[in-house]
Amino acid sequence: MNIPEILPLSLVGLFILGQILYSLVLLVDLYLLSLPVDWVDPDEKIGIREEEYPYIVLFYPVLRELESTMRTTFTSLARLDYPANRYRIVAIPNSHDHATIASLKRLQESFSFVQILEVPPTADPSWQIVWDSWTANPNAYWWHTGVRARNRDLPPKKTRQLIYAFYHMANAFAHEPNLAINYIDADSCPPTDHLKAAVNGLRRYDVLQAQNVAGNMNASMAASWHALDHMVWDGYKYPHLSANGRQPYWVLGKGLYFRASDLLALGGFHPWVSIEDPEVGLRFWKSGKRLGIIASSLIEEVPETFREGISQRKRWTCGFFQALGSPLGALGFTPWERFKAWLVFLPCLSLSINAFGIPVGLWALWVWLTDEPTVMPGWALWLAAANFTAFVISLIPMYANVWRRTGLVFERWTDRTWYMLRVNPLLAMFWWLIWIVPLAIGFKMYISDGGLVWQRTKKINANEELISSQQKRAKSRGRLVGAD
Repeated sequence: MNIPEILPLSLVGLFILGQILYSLVLLVDLYLLSLPVDWVDPDEKIGIREEEYPYIVLFYPVLRELESTMRTTFTSLARLDYPANRYRIVAIPNSHDHATIASLKRLQESFSFVQILEVPPTADPSWQIVWDSWTANPNAYWWHTGVRARNRDLPPKKTRQLIYAFYHMANAFAHEPNLAINYIDADSCPPTDHLKAAVNGLRRYDVLQAQNVAGNMNASMAASWHALDHMVWDGYKYPHLSANGRQPYWVLGKGLYFRASDLLALGGFHPWVSIEDPEVGLRFWKSGKRLGIIASSLIEEVPETFREGISQRKRWTCGFFQALGSPLGALGFTPWERFKAWLVFLPCLSLSINAFGIPVGLWALWVWLTDEPTVMPGWALWLAAANFTAFVISLIPMYANVWRRTGLVFERWTDRTWYMLRVNPLLAMFWWLIWIVPLAIGFKMYISDGGLVWQRTKKINANEELISSQQKRAKSRGRLVGAD
């Protein structure tokens, strides 16, 4: 058999493989979207007195942040509707990050509710509270077994800051039996009802997760496509992981609530993974903790360049692989539970199929249109047609949800329409092809034990104008209500 004969047969094999994989991915999507959502409505009437509200400590981990970015976030936090004596906002910079600490102290002059807890190097004696807790708790499995057992040289990243702050604040508020922990990113701007979601939410569920939406989604084509990830995942597919406790889940790394006592019992945050979100979520699920989805969203900024977006997503990918590797064995996941945990990653991982699925699919379409002789079996063409039809149908509710969520940021229909045009299915296909790059880099990081140092996504204070505009509208509504 010569090369001209071998090539079409090889392409046919790749085409059939791609269509079978696409069919499996569509079935997984159908499974995930069929799961029920456990919603938490922040506006639901609260049936207890304010003094019975859970005490909330909101952590604000920062690293070399622009003062203007933090000011925008604090402007948003200043509007939180919650009894002032029932929550505390704690910024947690590293002690050597002198510029950020100086900025925080200047901001305290305008935002007196912000407290600062500097995180020292792990050689500092104040870390002893962490070492003692981990030593006494077998659930901190990374401390007791493996190549990094008893290793105190924790990698310098967000997780280390959260670990230090968590144990110290849990100790300081040990007298609060229902102490709740919440944390956000440097650019996160919560809605006014963000804290109130915890009141009823934590009475029904053990873990609460707010959704996210990008405020700068029209800033560049890269920003539009990066924002689409949050539209499709955070605001569409992710809520179904609550599933009445039936499906393993991970958390989103910001806008998260949990009881301090629960995480203390589970051993705190795992310091040796690229991102803490997937692993701690899987640990919560395995211990029987139910997830509730807050029906409101934090506004954040997304990278406005493809370079920054790929850098961010490679860390996510590395963290997903890490969480779904050895931790599942340490946590005692059964084979069936492991399979279901991997299903959470599959929608993202499946984008790698496009590396050969799209070009080979275009080749098959060309062969079919030109009516050239081919060895393509008829059933494979029917499978491709069924996949394409199912894919198109699946886009309808997805894009309807994207349109609805643009209303969280934009008031003008022209801005919303412009965004929808920028993320139309044909252009989105290019973005889903680009996703192959962070998937490949993230996998390489995983097998080389990388991603331990915090490679931060640079924040540029992209949402200052939006948050300022929201604040002005809120003040205006307040004056109108007062006039009535």
